[in-house]
Amino acid sequence: MAALDAALAQAIRAADPEAQRALVRGFPDLAGSGALAPESAAEHAGAGLDRLAGAEAEAFARLNAAYRARFGFPFVLCVRRRSLDAILDGFEARLARAPEAELAAALTEIGHIARLRLVDRVDGPGPPPTTGKLSTHVLDTHGGRPAAGVALRFYALGRAGRTLLDTRTTNADGRTDTPLLSGAPLRVGRYEIEFDIGPYFRERVARSVDTLFLETVPIRFGIDEPEGHYHVAMIATPWSYTVYRGS
Repeated sequence: MAALDAALAQAIRAADPEAQRALVRGFPDLAGSGALAPESAAEHAGAGLDRLAGAEAEAFARLNAAYRARFGFPFVLCVRRRSLDAILDGFEARLARAPEAELAAALTEIGHIARLRLVDRVDGPGPPPTTGKLSTHVLDTHGGRPAAGVALRFYALGRAGRTLLDTRTTNADGRTDTPLLSGAPLRVGRYEIEFDIGPYFRERVARSVDTLFLETVPIRFGIDEPEGHYHVAMIATPWSYTVYRGS
């Protein structure tokens, strides 16, 4: 399957510029008013583009018009690999590019779209990479053990604030039973995990301590590799913590 994906990408790169532009012009505006093919409709809905209102809807209408006026084709982005905020940020950044560079960027995004749709439709050996993973692990270095039973909340961060995506509790190994995200591209964007380490350490410090130093630890981080593995590892004591991207 990876060979088929590579052949499709090569065919797009080898086409003459006018054929490449015609391919890009065949894509719909993001959050536009036109009818969408079933695949596009599902992808737009997954990114929240079908539920825009107010300032966000106005921003997309303004950017779509400005982009078409500048480049003569619609803004193309693989929205399955981006959060809504990341889509808007990319829209604004790409408006400043030279036309040749922007055509190349649009073709790259079409390659991502085609790869994901190929994997959706074809079941075969050797698929190209299309999925990422987000996992976490909490270690208690005060007691020298994995931190089991730590409640955590996982949020997406955006212009509108925080959106709760999941709630979990760490298992006997200090991990969640399954990854926080997996089986699909990770959406580029900002995220937060809140770890409730206070209740965990309450049972493991001297009873004379009335008020714990640490209760809830919020960790904010960014994802920029949709097919990458992000492992948010935290080592903690009742008085300190360290976080790093593990493996």
